[in-house]
Amino acid sequence: MSFLDFEEEQDQAPPTTPSVPVKKPDVLGKAMPRIDGPYKTSGTAVYSSDHNFPKMLYAVPVCATIASGKIRALDASSAERMRGVVKVYHHHNLPKLYRPNPADKKARVDETRPPFEDETIYYAGQYVAVVVAETFEQATDAARAVKVTYASTPVNVALDLSDGFSDKMKPESQRGDVDAGFASAAVKVDETYVTPIETHNPIELHASVATYDGKSFTLYETTQAVVNYQAVLAAMLGVPKEQVTVVTKYLGSGFGGKLWPWSQAPLAAAAARDLCRPVKLVVDRRMMFTNVGHRPRTQQRVRLGATADGMLTCVDHVYASDSSLLDDVSENCGEATPFLYSTKNLRVKSAIVDRNLGTPTAMRGPGAVPGLYALESAMDELAIRLKMDPVELRLKNEPAIDEGKNLPFSSRHLKECLTTGAERFGWSKRTPAVGSMRRGDLVLGWGVAACTWIAARMDCKATVSLLDDGSAEVLCGTQDIGTGTYTMFAQMVHAKTGVPIEKIKVMIGNSALPAGPTSGGSWTTATIVPAVYQACDKAMEQMAQIAVKGAGAPFQTMKPADLEITDGMVHAKGSDPGSGMHFGEVLKKVNQRSADGDGSSTSSSMDPEVKKHSMHSYGAQFVEVEWDPGIARLRVSRIVSVIDAGRMINPKTARNQIEGGLVMGVGMGLFEVTEYDQRNGHPVNANLADYIMTTHADCPELDVIFLDYPDLVLNAAGARGVGEIGLAGVAPAITAAVYHATGVRVREIPVRIENLLPPMKRA
Repeated sequence: MSFLDFEEEQDQAPPTTPSVPVKKPDVLGKAMPRIDGPYKTSGTAVYSSDHNFPKMLYAVPVCATIASGKIRALDASSAERMRGVVKVYHHHNLPKLYRPNPADKKARVDETRPPFEDETIYYAGQYVAVVVAETFEQATDAARAVKVTYASTPVNVALDLSDGFSDKMKPESQRGDVDAGFASAAVKVDETYVTPIETHNPIELHASVATYDGKSFTLYETTQAVVNYQAVLAAMLGVPKEQVTVVTKYLGSGFGGKLWPWSQAPLAAAAARDLCRPVKLVVDRRMMFTNVGHRPRTQQRVRLGATADGMLTCVDHVYASDSSLLDDVSENCGEATPFLYSTKNLRVKSAIVDRNLGTPTAMRGPGAVPGLYALESAMDELAIRLKMDPVELRLKNEPAIDEGKNLPFSSRHLKECLTTGAERFGWSKRTPAVGSMRRGDLVLGWGVAACTWIAARMDCKATVSLLDDGSAEVLCGTQDIGTGTYTMFAQMVHAKTGVPIEKIKVMIGNSALPAGPTSGGSWTTATIVPAVYQACDKAMEQMAQIAVKGAGAPFQTMKPADLEITDGMVHAKGSDPGSGMHFGEVLKKVNQRSADGDGSSTSSSMDPEVKKHSMHSYGAQFVEVEWDPGIARLRVSRIVSVIDAGRMINPKTARNQIEGGLVMGVGMGLFEVTEYDQRNGHPVNANLADYIMTTHADCPELDVIFLDYPDLVLNAAGARGVGEIGLAGVAPAITAAVYHATGVRVREIPVRIENLLPPMKRA
């Protein structure tokens, strides 16, 4: 059994110290099952909404039925008289909540307006009241009895974002003369590509369980960032951070939607403080479509120019994304454009368009994923007009450096991703003519797209302790969102200290621990490596000092510098580890509980060496679709994904991440879109029956290949992240394959069957 931060395990007897050290293989870079897996599969893992406390109350929000206007009157009298109802909160009686300081970069929140701050309605579903009652059923029933009348104003959830395309667009990157490069091009592409609003739909709903002891809060939250959550909630509640503890032991996925706090958290906390009782508030599925963010809609115009032999003469990428009336949250679609391909002339500009929608937020691969859909779709169209193989076109335009920043790449192997993927996929057998490839009655389409994702580090602190029972502990205020972070911590400590995996206790998911990173941006693994490594080194240094000092120290005749620790054995440098003594026995002899070490890593933006490089991961996605024109059936049948993301700490969980991204990419390309009623601003498919996602039946054959090129500029393990890049590039590869099979170029995803039907059949 592995040692995790579980209440159920705290009373277990500690493992005994082995009298003879057992040589353990280095598990860093080895495929390992998740050490938290047995708890999740057995149902003993504790998620946020699983927490229950004596005298706990239940909160259920009342949501606005209009998308634009003001509250004219709110009558909660009937609800307040109902059995079990303790209180109904609204604009006039909710205890004061504050806006976080926008200058505080460690207190990030997307929807900056606290709940009930005013009586203006900005989007459908906005919370206008919350009922707190003795049971969930009583709160739900009473919430329906709250009567709200509104003064409505016109709603704007228009799909066309052309109002953002103006001279006021924000310049993001520019070099050369784009207009001259386009004018001189022998072959040109000038098209507009659209990605829809997508909604995060993790199985675990957003939930907040708040307790208050008269001075301090403990919040059990569904969050990808316990430390940030602590800072935001402290600011909103108007208390010092030390009076707020945030706990997230397990997360039922987040996909970016749980990065930052949403309104249910301060509501639960404010009610708990006001009533001096624990309060649980779980967002329902419909609220997931309105109150906790989404991927915004984007409209992107891409102009590419090229010489007759396929060299790019210009790249022009301008785009608009929608946001709420409350907050300007931009979808950074141009993030990858300046460095992915070589061209002397490039321009990226953007705009934000306000709509009566909830505030958007990060969704797996924010910015670059929808941006790559547009750029890679345009590259496929350019290849067709050039009568050139799309892999060849990408290889031909490989840059030597990051031309957007004029920096060398820390590690870039995109060309190998493309060539390896082409060989694995069988690309040489592709015939370019539309509809020319078949498998029985099915028409096959093959498509390819490149992908990339930024690599970086965040600030991080960690503590490692070597204990007298022969075990080790590692503490860090980060969290495991289902990606295998528990396991990677244990692997890193094992790699540095030799302590067996099953004797390493990983304590994360609590803001009271040393401040750790958010689980977002595919940056977590790269961030914790230097902090954990340094903490291990410090703990072993202290262990060496303990071994030579004090009464009973077994190495009193030696200096700390003369000792080393191998597989848990303290021994003279250069000697056989078996001739030494296990660190647990050393600690017992000097009557000390532990040898401790603290480690930290700084943000890559503050690291002078890292700042000298352009740091990204790369990949290539090869997709096969099957089109059955007889029954109008389209499915993705096969994907080959080749990823250059540094060294994989745990290839098993890394592969799982890429496979999950690929399946999510199928959803992005073929299924996922949140539809809004243009008359009233309500999402019309706000449930899991009507919001279509990829199922097992839609899942294609997946083949994932990792290139092994450690990126030692980023950290000592050479690790980058894989959470986002698996999704990047899948949608444009799908639409390229759809064109190859059907001759229909879809520029607004998801691909719909009606896109592919001849006009008469469509009518």
